[in-house]
Amino acid sequence: MSPKKTTAVVPKTRCAIYTRKSTDEGLDQEFNSLDAQREACLAYITSQKNEGWLPLADRYDDPAFSGGNLNRPALQRLLKDIEAGKVDCVVCYKLDRLTRSLLDFSKLVEAFDRHNVTFISITQSFNTTTSMGRLTLNILLSFAQYERETTADRIRDKYAASRQKGLWMGGIPPLGYDVQNRELVLNQKEADQVRFIFRRFAECGSPTQVIRDLREAGIQNKSWTTAEGIQRNGKPIHKAALYRLLKNQAYIGEVVYRDVTYPGKHQPIVARDLWDRVHGLIAEHGRSRSSLPRGQTPFPLKSLVRCGHCGVAMKPSHSRKNGQVQYRYYLCLNAARTSHDQCTMPSVPAMELERLVLDRVRKILKAPEVVARAIRQVRAVEPEMTEREIIDLLTRLDPVWEELFPLEQNRLLKLLVECVVVGNGGVDLQLRVKGLGVLVNELADH
Repeated sequence: MSPKKTTAVVPKTRCAIYTRKSTDEGLDQEFNSLDAQREACLAYITSQKNEGWLPLADRYDDPAFSGGNLNRPALQRLLKDIEAGKVDCVVCYKLDRLTRSLLDFSKLVEAFDRHNVTFISITQSFNTTTSMGRLTLNILLSFAQYERETTADRIRDKYAASRQKGLWMGGIPPLGYDVQNRELVLNQKEADQVRFIFRRFAECGSPTQVIRDLREAGIQNKSWTTAEGIQRNGKPIHKAALYRLLKNQAYIGEVVYRDVTYPGKHQPIVARDLWDRVHGLIAEHGRSRSSLPRGQTPFPLKSLVRCGHCGVAMKPSHSRKNGQVQYRYYLCLNAARTSHDQCTMPSVPAMELERLVLDRVRKILKAPEVVARAIRQVRAVEPEMTEREIIDLLTRLDPVWEELFPLEQNRLLKLLVECVVVGNGGVDLQLRVKGLGVLVNELADH
């Protein structure tokens, strides 16, 4: 009686196919680049069927996503499935489909190793299970990263060259112009509004009066349509937006790129003599504001600061030395009304406290949970606004802040800060989380 033959059991290797395309060009075709990548990977896995390779049914496709970072939905889902033990091997058509960053690749390989997952590039014939494979991968990825950085340089050079030719390179067009074929084209109705703004400022020299006149005349910021076809309606012009409009060199037929001015291809709206008169007034206002005593300057944290010792408000105040030099500070009301015997909290230098609070606010606005809350609040009122637009607006606090007068700074802070408690142990910021959505809309107005 002959012995029974035994058949070796081949372990199964579950293969996840990952595909990516940088742009959305051609994705609407019946058979696109992602389909071609997946079909090639399937053919390779089928050729390894005797080794126990099996393709997973789930698709991990990232259409129109850059390989320069890991913020891709399908890739993140793939990493979660790897952590859950659902994947044994990741198969790509080419290495740069997975990533074009050497740093990101090292993170991915570390994650793969941690869960005993191999990586295969079917057109480059290597995997990460051998030291030679790792070396080859790193060399190829270095070239992929170099190619990405070179492409970025070319894009920047092209942008600079286009600006030098006076072409419009995207963004919100200025009031008074529309965009056609990458050129600014005069919008006569809005151009008349721009001339009115410049003439009115030249006549009265008061931004407050100009804004009042604009409200009465119903003149607002630019209404425009995004590349996705979303209509963005204009909003009332605030003081910071007014100054940005008055300083926009597009109105005298110029374009600026990296602080270098070039002649534009568009028609100017404002005559040079009117522009010079307005900017003479702006410069004079700047000198006047800088010459004001600090004690007469409104405090950005007014009515927000509380004493951590007494629990009462700290009032803004100022002191003089020799009748000339002055400095600002916040003082506990109990200490101001009686003496520091009643409150041991010393006066707090205003500039240091304001800088500290602003730094805290900057960090708070970058916190993921705060960003998520802001997105929910804004989308509840303006559902057409995208997450990217909301995040971009949250990052506008810094440039907008420097253009605001202290009273406007105080108004913005009150949208986000309930109170600032100052104690001997430090400063505690209590947030007004319901104001996030309003803050985003305020930043959009600027």
